[in-house]
Amino acid sequence: MGVGENKKPNCLKCVHFKITWDPAYPRACEMFGFKGLNLPSAEVFNATGQSCPAFSLKEGLK
Repeated sequence: MGVGENKKPNCLKCVHFKITWDPAYPRACEMFGFKGLNLPSAEVFNATGQSCPAFSLKEGLK
């Protein structure tokens, strides 16, 4: 489930977001299989110009 064009997804609330043990690449997206310094949603936007299509809210969050 994606996010509307006007809203930026909050990776911290996404089921696919993970924190890594690698200090050089501390943030990761399990859906797309990459890690980096920036939030994955920012990387997706920089690469595609669109909001992350894989954002899925963690259970129990609003």
